[in-house]
Amino acid sequence: MTDDGGPWGRPRPEAPKAAPSRAPISRQRLLVWIGLMVAVGAAVWGLAQAYPGAVSSGEDWMWTARSVALIALLSSALLRGGPIRWGEKARHVALWAGVVVVLILGYSYRGELTGVVQRVRGELAGARPTESGDHELVVTQARGGGFFVIGQVNGEAVRFMVDTGASDTVLSPADARRLGLDLDKLSYGRPSQTANGVGYGADFKADSLAVGPIRLTDMPLIVNQAAMDCSLLGMSFLGKLESFQVKGDKLYLRWRG
Repeated sequence: MTDDGGPWGRPRPEAPKAAPSRAPISRQRLLVWIGLMVAVGAAVWGLAQAYPGAVSSGEDWMWTARSVALIALLSSALLRGGPIRWGEKARHVALWAGVVVVLILGYSYRGELTGVVQRVRGELAGARPTESGDHELVVTQARGGGFFVIGQVNGEAVRFMVDTGASDTVLSPADARRLGLDLDKLSYGRPSQTANGVGYGADFKADSLAVGPIRLTDMPLIVNQAAMDCSLLGMSFLGKLESFQVKGDKLYLRWRG
């Protein structure tokens, strides 16, 4: 019998091809991604140590965790693909580094063109006061409009908000605890009027309080009983200076030689 191409003689349909599997994760890319996440974690830890109190509220920590998670999600693209083209990646890094430098310089030069070095140092230092002259410190205004400085109380870094309306220099309970004070053993017998009513604080004398090269010894402080977003640098410190003055977005602190 001849094959007439009938139903029994039709070729069998080809089996559907399996969907191609995803490319395996390259070990090199995995190590690069892990290194990147370790660097991000180290950067967050380093900033927290350099600027104590800058991230204090639950909302601040939530924002930080969300930012780290976003970086992890976006950088996970490194886990897919072939070998890493290091030359191309280096060009991308150089390009973005150039963009960041241009933005920083553009922001730093937004005012007068005089004092270029001082202005750049001030913008990059943040709450770290920088020396702008003989026995003179300059602090750059924060985004919210206040002035913040990183000081040293008994050698421990404390972030202060400068408050000329406060007669005392006040430590937040969190900062006092970091200094090793037992808050339960303090006597909160100092009443003070605050925006939320009458508050109470405890007297504490620090061996030293320093802001940059300005150093005072046997400095009387107040430990606030209620929680605070930031410790306050009040007139008990500012009044011992030769002068303090605000010019534009700069706070100038001058001390006696």
